[in-house]
Amino acid sequence: IAAQIAKGLQAFHGKEMLHQDLRPENVMIDRSGTVKIIDFGAVHVAGLAEHTPAAASILGTVQYTAPEYLAGQGGDERSDLFSLAAIAYQMLAGQLPYGLQPARLRPGDDPRRLRYVPLAHHRPDLPAWLDAVLRKALHPQPARRQQAAAEFAHDLRAPGPDFHRRRAPPLAERDPVAFWQTVAALLGLAVIGLLGALARALA
Repeated sequence: IAAQIAKGLQAFHGKEMLHQDLRPENVMIDRSGTVKIIDFGAVHVAGLAEHTPAAASILGTVQYTAPEYLAGQGGDERSDLFSLAAIAYQMLAGQLPYGLQPARLRPGDDPRRLRYVPLAHHRPDLPAWLDAVLRKALHPQPARRQQAAAEFAHDLRAPGPDFHRRRAPPLAERDPVAFWQTVAALLGLAVIGLLGALARALA
């Protein structure tokens, strides 16, 4: 499904158009399994709005909208790619890669404040390389993503060695609850130790 959407986006982008509102409701699958992208109400066509940057206002659905739009910046093909990757992540995990965080972004905010939830948090049975491919496509900074939908589709079919070599993300990203519980426990032990040392010093 993701590969077919990527192919459709690539055709769109080849004609210098951006969809800008890619979400599950705008993807249809017919009885033969063919995927079709619909709803072109938010499409940006190069040359028809030369004095208005793409997505000067947020046209898409927040949960699938690239963070650069939410932060008041312009978008490009990599913004549509972000939306596609968010859909792919949700199909696999049943959740969104950044949860409700994007809804809190305001114009002028730094998108890098977003914290990606590793796919393994929801689906530990899936290979680490798949999470690495999605993590790249969903990076808050467009320059850090794949640069075209076709590149993303290729990475899903034939992930390169870089995706297999990736180290496991830190505990703070893999399981934030466990991370903060560990930090709280360590701080509690430290406080108990300090209180014990203080009591001995005063005795």
